[in-house]
Amino acid sequence: MIVTLTMNPSVDRTASLPAPLQIGGVNRIAEMDDSPGGKGVNVARVVSAGGTPARAVFPAETEDPFVAMCAATGVSTAVVSAVGAVRVNLTVVDSEGTTTKINAPGPELGATTRARVRDTVNELAREASWVVLCGSLPRGVPDDFYADLVAGLRQTRARVAVDTSDAPLAALAARLPDAAPDLVKPNGEELGQLAGVDGAELERRAAAGDLAPVVETARALRDKGVGAALVTLGAAGAVLVDDDEAWFAHSPEVRVRSTVGAGDSSLAGYLLAEARGLPPCERLTWAVCHGSAAAALPGTGLPLGLDPSTLRATLRRLD
Repeated sequence: MIVTLTMNPSVDRTASLPAPLQIGGVNRIAEMDDSPGGKGVNVARVVSAGGTPARAVFPAETEDPFVAMCAATGVSTAVVSAVGAVRVNLTVVDSEGTTTKINAPGPELGATTRARVRDTVNELAREASWVVLCGSLPRGVPDDFYADLVAGLRQTRARVAVDTSDAPLAALAARLPDAAPDLVKPNGEELGQLAGVDGAELERRAAAGDLAPVVETARALRDKGVGAALVTLGAAGAVLVDDDEAWFAHSPEVRVRSTVGAGDSSLAGYLLAEARGLPPCERLTWAVCHGSAAAALPGTGLPLGLDPSTLRATLRRLD
């Protein structure tokens, strides 16, 4: 079983526009869609649809509509009792595929709720192959919350993956190697945050075809105890640095309709391939194919149950 934690879940409300977004002007909505979201919830949905048992952990009020929305998707959940409504995040996608996100902060979580989350995750980790810690931290949660969880989970049989950014990611980096996860899934900007280098420059050079800085930065993380780094680079593809290997993969070009959930789908694809015992290079192929499939879907569309026989990507080993 794969357990995911979403500390700041959200109703993802996607507004699709029939024309380019006009900043400061009047924009008319062609379609509106609400989906249960948050990075860990997205990962759990894709993993579960791919045939691997998954359970999504998140704090919420029992009667919050978000809980019912999750149940309607069929994903297994563990709801940690909390006070405050689940936030609503707005995503605007225009006719050119440009995605604009407006995220709410979410409710403030107190010490009691944080302790319940910790206990729930540690209990489920006893039977889990992976525990995946995802997304932002809401108000009231210390920046080092994920770092504390990783350090504690290293005493269990479960492997740990982390996909976060900004202050929680910096706090994790400050605690390496004691809080080193088995897998991190940054984009280029987040890789820079994690390693203390210029992430924008990493992305710029990767877009120009120079992947050496990304590989070198990821290998430096491995020297600090991180098991593997899956670095998603948007349209430029993705890089996986695992053990002594480094791989690059790029999926066939797709018409991007929304980038919401693409990174989460990439992580889910990796975990699905790993659960099947596939080698690192094929895990990367699954990751980029799931990510690109998500980008080709409208709103918070997720690639649920992709046929493995259809997964195609350009793959090469890097020096």
